[in-house]
Amino acid sequence: MQFWQPTTTHQARIARAALLRTIREFFYTRNVLEVDTPLLSKGTVTDEHLEAFDTCFNYDQSGKPTKLYLQTSPEYAMKRLLCADSGSIYQICKAFRHESEGRWHNPEFTMLEWYRVGFDHVALMDEVDALLQETLGTEPSDKMSYQQAFQTYLNIDPLCANDEELLEAMEQQGIDIHEPETLSFDSKLQLLFSYIIEPQIGSNTPCFIYDFPATQAALARLNSDDPRVAERFEVYFKGAELANGFNELNAANEQRKRFENDNEKRRASGLSSKPIDENFLNALEAGLPLCSGVALGVDRLLMLKTEAKHISDVINFPVSRA
Repeated sequence: MQFWQPTTTHQARIARAALLRTIREFFYTRNVLEVDTPLLSKGTVTDEHLEAFDTCFNYDQSGKPTKLYLQTSPEYAMKRLLCADSGSIYQICKAFRHESEGRWHNPEFTMLEWYRVGFDHVALMDEVDALLQETLGTEPSDKMSYQQAFQTYLNIDPLCANDEELLEAMEQQGIDIHEPETLSFDSKLQLLFSYIIEPQIGSNTPCFIYDFPATQAALARLNSDDPRVAERFEVYFKGAELANGFNELNAANEQRKRFENDNEKRRASGLSSKPIDENFLNALEAGLPLCSGVALGVDRLLMLKTEAKHISDVINFPVSRA
């Protein structure tokens, strides 16, 4: 086997170029500005479920070796631009997550991320839907709240259930893992969602799941009518989780608390704390306009467009050949 060769066909490379052209035209017609932000940063995500690559920069202005992180998403830097009055923006860039290769994932991948000033998460779902119709030729999507999905497919209300109910549901559904009782409540929910609900949604048309539990809020606002849920959505289609979007939190103090809480969870799980991005929090202090944002995996989108079976079919040189 000659590992210098790409894993894609030339037709796949042509399809990628055409897809990127379509995406750029989509945003050009909507007056959304394309921007560029750094891939390296002194701060990084604190999420206990995400790990960033890091490197040592020996020539920092401080005169001391400094740890820098490859970004898992351009989110923090893009929000700094929003705070500097950029207006609605989008970016197509590389993102990096320290995870193993798989059918849908390569540690280095291409991400489309965009922010719409004045949109809530409902309006942004409609725009994501329009992009999928434009790029994949899909029919209008289905939409279902996180609560409705659990009630429909598991007969459980995730906003009212307790640990015992989730453990019982895992047993009934044949989810057999070591010491399930040691998992957090949200980890139990995620297992039930990924094993039982995901395979039953988005088979023929994209499916939006929205209003996640507040404990899974990440960078999203809490719903003013029901603070048990966060104004967040995800999109699923033909086995792929395509996008993750939020009605963006713009309160710096609350965001700092969430970052600190993330680091507490990391330490409790035996993971190291991560440096909070102070530049991002300072930008929030200056004022983030009301907006919603979403990150979408371009490689996964291309897989669906070309009916590829594995992400290596649409990436020229996956990490195993990098």
